[in-house]
Amino acid sequence: MLVGPGQAGDAPMFLHLMSHLRIDRVGAGRARTRPERVRGDKAYSSRAIRRHLRERRIVAVIPEPADQQGHRKRRGSRGGRPPMFDRVDYRGRNVVERGFCEVKQWRGLATRYDKLAVTYRGGVVLKTIVTWLRALGDTP
Repeated sequence: MLVGPGQAGDAPMFLHLMSHLRIDRVGAGRARTRPERVRGDKAYSSRAIRRHLRERRIVAVIPEPADQQGHRKRRGSRGGRPPMFDRVDYRGRNVVERGFCEVKQWRGLATRYDKLAVTYRGGVVLKTIVTWLRALGDTP
């Protein structure tokens, strides 16, 4: 988890988060650092993000915003072809959004009462652990 400024967007943090991504394997072997695909909303549709994913051979399931479509079409053949987009796979993004909604059920996290980022991050980590334990059935 990475806590950024409240008024800033999420997309600038994407490349930093991807550089720290580790997916543990079941059994032996080192952790994976490259997921098969990344689902994101229109805010993550930037050249830098798409280029990064393409270079790492990660499928980007990110819709193209209307303004980017207009710019591309206005350039004609120099605008390039539209990015690939799988509508059916994109429907799976709601799982992530529901996860964020679950974490924000704690009022202090939703309104960010904490002044220090480290304190806020501690609350997010605590809520995530509690949510994870409930999903496992260890707590009521």
